[in-house]
This record gives sequence, structure tokens and C-alpha cells, in this order.
Amino acid sequence: MSDAVKVGFAPFSAAARGILVVFCDDTLKFGDAARKALGPAASLVGRAAATNQFKGKSGAVLDILAPQGLKSPRLIVVGTGKLSAVKDNDFLKLGGVVAGKLRAASDPVTIVADLPNGAMKPEQAAAIAAGVRLRAYKFDRYKTRKKDGEDTALRADISVAVADVAATRKAFSPDSHIVDGVILARELVNEPPNVLYPVEFARRAAQLRKIGVDVEVLDVKAMAKLGMGALLGVAQGSTQPGRTVIMRWNGGKRGEPPVAFVGKGVCFDTGGISIKSAGGMEDMKGDMGGAACVVGLMHALAARKAKVNAVGAIGLVENMPDGNAQRPGDIVTSMSGQTIEIINTDAEGRLVLADVLWYVARKFKPKFMVDLATLTGAILVALGTEYAGLFSNNDELAERLIKVGTETGERVWRLPLGPEYDKMIDSQFADVKNTGGSRNGGSITAAQFLQRFVDDTPWAHLDIAGTAMGAPKTDINQSWGSGYGVRLLERLVAEYYEAKK
Repeated sequence: MSDAVKVGFAPFSAAARGILVVFCDDTLKFGDAARKALGPAASLVGRAAATNQFKGKSGAVLDILAPQGLKSPRLIVVGTGKLSAVKDNDFLKLGGVVAGKLRAASDPVTIVADLPNGAMKPEQAAAIAAGVRLRAYKFDRYKTRKKDGEDTALRADISVAVADVAATRKAFSPDSHIVDGVILARELVNEPPNVLYPVEFARRAAQLRKIGVDVEVLDVKAMAKLGMGALLGVAQGSTQPGRTVIMRWNGGKRGEPPVAFVGKGVCFDTGGISIKSAGGMEDMKGDMGGAACVVGLMHALAARKAKVNAVGAIGLVENMPDGNAQRPGDIVTSMSGQTIEIINTDAEGRLVLADVLWYVARKFKPKFMVDLATLTGAILVALGTEYAGLFSNNDELAERLIKVGTETGERVWRLPLGPEYDKMIDSQFADVKNTGGSRNGGSITAAQFLQRFVDDTPWAHLDIAGTAMGAPKTDINQSWGSGYGVRLLERLVAEYYEAKK
């Protein structure tokens, strides 16, 4: 993984090394540890703030080079805004703000995890460190030369000064594994399609065996034997054979039903015979963002030794338009036995998910099941790039997802399901059509289609077409592939099991 930032922890009493980073509120006050680290330079901040109109707003930065009275070559003051308004999730963003001000191959960095009302809690300081790592990630492995002035990946030795080193290290341990999972998901989404095709994707997912995940890879023969005609219908137009990968983390009680996550993994989507327009088609290398999230999530759960049983399943295909590709008008038989009339071959992700959802629901009988898919352009029209679309047959699961979405900043917005929408995908010739044949309610009819393949399993569908790739850059992500969903679902699992104790 492209992650060259080393983050460690030291006590407040340790001498600051290299660049010094401190935090102040909207009154420009510092905590005791920060004031001690600043020494006589504390008075310099007030003068510099007045000159630069720095008022300590949340995320605002005052950058002072060669500060008088400090051995540090540079002083970075980061505003937190009004302390009473600071939320736990803000510390992740503040860490990202710090990383955003550091240059590649910079000096060592000391971040003083202190606020005017006292030292940051271990969880807050850990979030600062996680935010630094998330913001520092950069995917540039295929660049053989850099242009003048072009940003390169941050490589720095960063020390976070804290009140309790042992407690902060303990708090950061799971956070660090979650960050690893996010970065893994970003790596997969960012890879070009000639590198990351279904067989290679399956190979990379299988590397989770190194951290204790049981991985089974189903090839075309195995999927045909299972009757996965919907998934295989999509894959048949490509020279790259499809795969389904089943990942199992057994960290919970023996025999306890798992929670399950299913990801759409269309490694490249031309639209098939219903071919897309050329403009922007290169972005369709990211049409496997759901599968990438599931792999990153399984990494995070296994690496932190989560005391849960979890299944991650991904359907991997390419949707190509060669002479063997399926056609509009074809009828395929899914693993569930339901027949599907193909109206538009560009509505392929739901076909892949249909078979994998059915397989997971029947084989593992999970407590709940969440699928993620870059499924519809219509969700971008509805929600833009700020929220993922949420559809669910279970109010409790939907409410949990909304709650953890707010907590993590990976927000979701619930949209309706209902029998009225089923009428739009009823087929004259088969059990169901793969589209409603209309732009109206496109994200809803796609979710309605998926619901036919989950039985009575508590289920949620996340349409992440606007959030998994090409989303706006943020304080914690400057990458085209965002890794959206890993933090959201890891928190969902943690809170679900905490509530069940």
C-alpha cells in the first residue's frame, strides 16, 4: 500500500522535533502543553494571527516559517473553532488538515495533542494520527517523472505528543487497521483496468489469508454449477473470466450467524452491447468500488481481530461488447431460479449482485446483509456526491446506518422501496426485467430489483456511485478512489455487537 507516513506517540515531556504543530480555539488560546512547547514564541502567534487575519476557525491554519524563539524550522497553528462545538469526528479532519500543510520529504513533525481545556483524550489523539495517514495517501505508482511543482507523496516521521502514550497507542491500534483497510480499498479503485481485472482482483483479495481470513475463489465452472446465470451473463462478453470471492472472518462465537457484506466488482464497464458514450468511460475502472470496500472492510476486521463472524462476498466481472456478449432481449436464469429479461446490458451490476446476494443469504443465513455498488447514475442526480443512497427492508438496520454515517462522515440518505416500483420492472416474458425502461426512479427500481434476491434477510443496499470514486477532495482524502464505506461499515459492525452485549 502507498503509505509512507510513520506516525508514533510520545509524552508531552519529550522535546519537540522538527516542525511544531499546535492547536488553538477561536479565542487563540492554547493548552498548557502547547504553551510549554511554544515557550516565548507564544506571543509571536498573536502578532502573526493579526497580520494574517487568522481567527482560529475550525480547520484554519497559521503557518509561520523560522519562528523567532523556537528551534523548530516551522510552526503550524491549527484552529479548532469554538471548543463546545468540536465533535469527535472533527479530530480526524484536523489530522487531515495538518497533513495537508506538510510537504513531501519534510522535516520530522511533532503534533501536540492538546486543547485549551486540556489534553486530548486518547481516542481524539488517535483520530488525529489516523487523519494524518488518510490525507497523506497518494496513488502515483505509474508516474515515472514529476512535473515542477507537482505534489508528491508525503514521506515524514510524525510524532504525536500526548498525555498518556500507552492509552493512545491502545486507542490507535484499531484505528490504524481501519486506515489500512481504507487505503487498500483506495488502491483497488485507483488501479487501471488492464492491471486489475477479475482474476487479479481475486488474487489480491486472497492475500487476506495472510491475516487469518478464509478465502474461497469460485471460477466460471464453479459458478456455472451453482447456477449463477445472471453474473455469468455479464461476464461472457469479456476475454477475462469472471470470479466470485467469498471471504470469511471467524472472530466471534463458534456457530454464531455472521454479518455479511456484498460488493459489486465490475472491473471495467463499457456498458456491453448497450455501450456507453466515450466521454468519461475511463472512469468505469472504478465500477468495482463496492467490491473494493468489502475487501478493505474484511482487512480491517481481521487485522484488528474483531470479535465477530463476518462474510465478505464480491462478484468480479468485466462488461464488454464482443460477439459473445449478452444482448438486450436475452433472458437469463439467476441462481435463485428467477428469470431475468435483459432490457439494457449497461444495467449489469444488479445482475452480478443478484446471484451473490442469493448465494450469501442462502448459504450463510446472516444476521443482516449490506451490499455496496456503484450502481446508478441516477443516485448522482438525486444526492450528488455528498451522500450514498440507502435502501433497506429493515428499519432498524437503516437507522443504524444513518447513525454511523453521521458519526463517521460517510453519510447515507434513505430512499423508498415499495410494491409500486415493482410494477416498473415486471417483465412480459420473464419474472423480472433488469431495468424499469425509464429514467424515472432509476436508483429505486435498481434497489427494488435487488430486493427480490435477498429473501427475508435484513438487508440494506448502498448506492455509492457518487461517493466511491471521483468524489470531491476532502480534508482526509485527496485520492480519486475514496475508500468510501470501510469506516462506515466497520463502525456499523462495532456498534451492532456493542448493542447486542
